[in-house]
Amino acid sequence: MCLIIWLSTAVENKFFEITMTWVKIVVTKLPHAMIINEIKVIKLFCELDDFAEAFDKKMSSHLLAKHSPQSFHRPEISVSEMMCIEILYHHSGYKCFQYYYKQEVEKGYLKSYFPKAPCYNRFVQLKPRMLMHLVFYLNLCRIGQLCGIYFADSTKLAVCHNRRIHSNKVFKGKAARGKTSTGWFYGLKLFLVINAYGEIMNAFFTMANVADNHFSTMIKLFSKLKGWAFADKGFINQKAVEELLSKGLHLITGIRQNMKNKPMVMEQKLLLQKRGVIESVNDILKTVCDIEHTRHRSPVNALVNLYAGLCSYTFLERLPSIF
Repeated sequence: MCLIIWLSTAVENKFFEITMTWVKIVVTKLPHAMIINEIKVIKLFCELDDFAEAFDKKMSSHLLAKHSPQSFHRPEISVSEMMCIEILYHHSGYKCFQYYYKQEVEKGYLKSYFPKAPCYNRFVQLKPRMLMHLVFYLNLCRIGQLCGIYFADSTKLAVCHNRRIHSNKVFKGKAARGKTSTGWFYGLKLFLVINAYGEIMNAFFTMANVADNHFSTMIKLFSKLKGWAFADKGFINQKAVEELLSKGLHLITGIRQNMKNKPMVMEQKLLLQKRGVIESVNDILKTVCDIEHTRHRSPVNALVNLYAGLCSYTFLERLPSIF
């Protein structure tokens, strides 16, 4: 009897100790995490708001003056707030923007930060307003630093399943069939260049039928870069390599079986083996930042999602790196 009482008391004390330890962990860590999230949201909005204000001021000086005032309903939510909501979506872990907006923006933890946010249908109508801001924000404010070592690759962005190609009307005339090592797809292609620290140096989208070794595409992809650039065998183009070499960029790729060995120093051979870092970046963009899905109902909103995903990638705390 005494043994049973002692065991029950020990179990109760152990359960109480574990419970109190769990409560202490929750109480001590949860507020700290909330403060970090709040700081991140405020910091992100302030940066976007400063950029949007400067961008609108610069663009207004290049636009034509309105001779007749137009009467339209001006939205209460600003472009910077819309950009902040869109970028935070790619950090939220949600895979459906509609569910994220209704759960977090309309009645969740983001409601206090964006009290003037419209309903979901109205927000979708206003999405095209921030496309130009996202494009310039990515290319002017979120580009990585020059380091002399770069990695390039292209990845597919399917807009629908292969069985639904003929019934897809959203991207009719704007997407095409393409082929990768995994098979055929219908959609777009993302060309990407990163530096040795995993930061985006250049990114743009083309139709899926554009080859990796297309001359003008390669010149556009590696513009303003000098040093060493590493890519796969799909970027082999002797004319483009010579053109880039004259501009100060040495493009290094693997060799095919019917090609002669190219002289390379040991550092170039070792760095060429590190080219897999850009595959990790592509995987993060698709799985974490969610830039690829087949639920788009507008080509413009699809581009908004793509550029917002690229911008959200630049805010990640840890990026794939070769170091």
